[in-house]
Amino acid sequence: MSAPLRIRENGIDLFVRLTPKSSVDRLDGVETSVDGRSHLKARVRAVPENGAANQALEKLVAKTLGVPASSVSVVAGGTARLKTLRIAGDPEALAKAVETLYL
Repeated sequence: MSAPLRIRENGIDLFVRLTPKSSVDRLDGVETSVDGRSHLKARVRAVPENGAANQALEKLVAKTLGVPASSVSVVAGGTARLKTLRIAGDPEALAKAVETLYL
């Protein structure tokens, strides 16, 4: 299984599959799609209107990884289920923190 992230110079890109309108806010491990790419599964209670689900996802990931909410942003897939989050910070520390979510 490949990691659901890409290391960048000043942080990481995290690949996420988001399910809005869930009963809980939660990260549910990693799934691999048919094309072989891995995504972190996430659920949020927010509805997918006016960016509410994306904001809830950013807050959930920031809280889970222990980083400020301002360092997490959706950079691709704003209206799709598959999203790319850019997380600013120490790339190696962030990668290890993400790794603990699914190992």
